[in-house]
Amino acid sequence: MIDDSQIQCAVWKRLLEGRYGDRIAVETYSDPREGVDALDPGVHLLLLDWEMPWMDGKEVLGAARDMGVNLKRVIITSSHPADRLHEEFDDTGCLAVIEKAEPEQQAAFMMILDSIMRR
Repeated sequence: MIDDSQIQCAVWKRLLEGRYGDRIAVETYSDPREGVDALDPGVHLLLLDWEMPWMDGKEVLGAARDMGVNLKRVIITSSHPADRLHEEFDDTGCLAVIEKAEPEQQAAFMMILDSIMRR
């Protein structure tokens, strides 16, 4: 996960590890530059915030694509409404966009994760 909010990183890490236990290893980066440096083309899932200092989510997404990361393994998160996220990211090839504060969006995100974890 790459999100400039350390609190958001901690919340997602706790949620994911609590839900999936030892079946998942969650790495979090609150500095997008460090997150990009740690990226590997074989990443199973990249949860990526859109608005961050130094590099925004679109720049990180571009760097991930250039490194060979499968963009169908990238989920963009933001506090912006889902329709705004779709305007910005629908043509990027990422797996999904999730509005952080919307419960229905979070439920959809958890369904996507559950599907990925069953594979």
